[in-house]
Amino acid sequence: ASFTISLHKADNTTVMIKPRPGLSPTCRIRVKNVFWFELKIKPGENVTFTFTCSTPEKYFITEIQKNIDCVSGPCPFGDVHLYPRGLPRLNRTFIWDVKASTKAGLELKFATSWLRQIKPGETCPDSISYNINSSIDKAMVNIGTFCRNGSVSRVKLLGGVVMSLHLPWHSPLTTSGFNIANRTSIKRLCIIESILKGESSVTLMSPNYPLGFPEDELMTWQFVIPPNMRASVFFHNYSLSNCERKEERVEYYIPGSPSNPEVFKLSDSQPANIAGSFNMSLQGCDQDAQNPGILRLLFQVVVQHPQVDENVTHLVDLSKEKNMTVTIHLERWPSHKPLMSEPICLICKDSRTCDRVLTLTSGAVYRISFLCKDLSQLRITAEKGIGCMDIHWCPKKIYSLSVPKAITRLPIRLHKFIWKLLATDLINIEITSPSLKLQQRVPEQWCNTSYRYSIVSATPETELNVGEFCPGGSIEKIQMRNNITISLITSGKGFINESILQDLKMSFVPHIKDECIFTVSPNPKAKVYLQTPNGPYGLPPYVSISWFIVVPSRQTARLGFSKDRMGIACETGRAYINIKEEIVGAEEIVRREDELLPQPRNMHHNFWVNISNCKPVDKTQLTLEFWVTFADKQIDLGIILAVVAGAGVLTAIGLTVFCVKKKKKTQNPMVGVYNTNVNTQMPGKKGLFGKGRQNNESHVYAVIDEAVVYGHLLKESNGSVTPEVDVYRPFDGPIGSLPPSPPPFSFRKDIKRSSNTEEEPLPLTDTDQDTYTFAHQKSGPSEDNGDANKKDKGDTSVPLLENKEQDGLVE
Repeated sequence: ASFTISLHKADNTTVMIKPRPGLSPTCRIRVKNVFWFELKIKPGENVTFTFTCSTPEKYFITEIQKNIDCVSGPCPFGDVHLYPRGLPRLNRTFIWDVKASTKAGLELKFATSWLRQIKPGETCPDSISYNINSSIDKAMVNIGTFCRNGSVSRVKLLGGVVMSLHLPWHSPLTTSGFNIANRTSIKRLCIIESILKGESSVTLMSPNYPLGFPEDELMTWQFVIPPNMRASVFFHNYSLSNCERKEERVEYYIPGSPSNPEVFKLSDSQPANIAGSFNMSLQGCDQDAQNPGILRLLFQVVVQHPQVDENVTHLVDLSKEKNMTVTIHLERWPSHKPLMSEPICLICKDSRTCDRVLTLTSGAVYRISFLCKDLSQLRITAEKGIGCMDIHWCPKKIYSLSVPKAITRLPIRLHKFIWKLLATDLINIEITSPSLKLQQRVPEQWCNTSYRYSIVSATPETELNVGEFCPGGSIEKIQMRNNITISLITSGKGFINESILQDLKMSFVPHIKDECIFTVSPNPKAKVYLQTPNGPYGLPPYVSISWFIVVPSRQTARLGFSKDRMGIACETGRAYINIKEEIVGAEEIVRREDELLPQPRNMHHNFWVNISNCKPVDKTQLTLEFWVTFADKQIDLGIILAVVAGAGVLTAIGLTVFCVKKKKKTQNPMVGVYNTNVNTQMPGKKGLFGKGRQNNESHVYAVIDEAVVYGHLLKESNGSVTPEVDVYRPFDGPIGSLPPSPPPFSFRKDIKRSSNTEEEPLPLTDTDQDTYTFAHQKSGPSEDNGDANKKDKGDTSVPLLENKEQDGLVE
């Protein structure tokens, strides 16, 4: 097919057909019998041509440039048409180069579709784009690249303008979509007008973005907002130049504001919750000639309906807190930056200071509000620092590691609360959970609470992940060296209800030998799993960890390991496991890394488990897990039988004494005690007593009960009388076949022997087994000695012969 292009000289339009960049010229343009790789048609020319290929759109593009001179003559204001007609279906670029005086302004007004600014390198969905450049004294400033279907309705420029419209070869567009109007001088680089309807947003950039904004220039954005809506400004990316004079700033003109213009730095939080339309201006400065730097800005304006609770404020009192920050942010912050198209959710310190992220610092009281339809999108992350540089002062205080009520009272879910505990090398940190205790999070025992603690011990060189713990376990105390970071991490919406149960406390303690010491006091009915820190990555080289396990007095602990070997080989040093009960003379169990771990064993007392690492030969480090269970102590059967037998003997003695006591109630008071069932023969020579038991009175011995014999005198002397000791009364008790037996040697009284007595002591005989018992009544109260004495409190007799006589007897 042939094409004919006819250009009027007065139109001052030039058409260029050029090869597409980057393609080999396999297709050419034929004019009459001449073949060309490109074709230029000047004003006043009429050219007919054809292509040597059937798909010229793959190889050629068309540029149509129209020059408009508004300096030497009148400007053709009004709608801008796409001229000339009859162009081949190639990718087309229409360029309107308008020259105008800097004392006047030009306005590009767009049709109802309006425009949307895009970043350099981005493309429009329909491949139709506009590019606007300002021309001042032969200097070109790129105002921006725009797509259709946006909110930019007008662009006012100072001086000349170069406007480009890019159309793809298949586009049916026949109109430019804008017109040019004359305006008075705007006294700034440009003014961009954006009309926002309903809940919407617009993203705009400074001229030349991402390159620098012109030096000492001024430009303005005008935002038309429905009066019943609210607008907020957010700076997403900016940089500052090096100023010699003046200061780069942003100015806002807000109708009804008492302080127009309101001036902000680019680093400030920009105004939010603006009611109605407003203007925003960017002012540059005089830059350093040697190092000018770059001033650039990318920002967003979000329009939304007033929130139902925008006037509801929440008190956050941090006046008594120290070294603490509270950040309210969107979920997954800061790794996830919300898309500009996502629904906006703002946090406000006051009616106009709002942002997607708000940080509050300790020592002040805040009244915050939320511009957000769904508060479940928001989270709180807080951080508090506690330090100790002097051991003489720090141990005197116990710190409570609980979330302040100022945070838990907010209608926002807590994501994380971080305590950073800092101390010198000679000061260590002790964490306790007196009532709830802690449970280590391991595969065998997961946390089912709405929050957990992550504990990390760190030095400038190394970091040891102590583990994750939740309340409701067996660990009462953890002592650690180095600086510690404790993070309370929530995992459900129930944290606010459980927050009152927090009891984690911290104090600074003197230096400890191990890297970490756990004190474990398990529930007797639970099975406790404990794991070395830094799992599953393994214990770092040369680190020593200890556990102190408390065993209840009536319980027996059973200790076992989850595998039979440590699973490492040492390059330097040795890895050890030490187990020892905390009693004098207890056996210490020691295993090296090349030995089998101990089999499950019973522990009857509190005990220690220590694991010390070496430097392994490969990257795999030491990871061990062990468990502890409890059971009631089992009493030996022999002990049970002995106790039962002993109880039976004591019961029999008690019954005997009871019967004797019962029988004696009707007789005269006793002056002695006689036992008929015990062999009581006194040691002596053979045949000393020639008579039989019934034919002599050798058994008639008694000790006088002074208080009874002289009882009639006690009434007169109130018990202070000293009765005589030589009064004799005959024994009236029953007489058995054997005499009473003497007390053992340890109870015999020392009897003084005469100095001139040389008679040998009487030897013991096997034939004469009669022995004798002597007793007297104690004047004071007696001690209970077994069940018999408890039942018969009248029997208060004690032996007269005690162990002091033992040296005069023959063993």
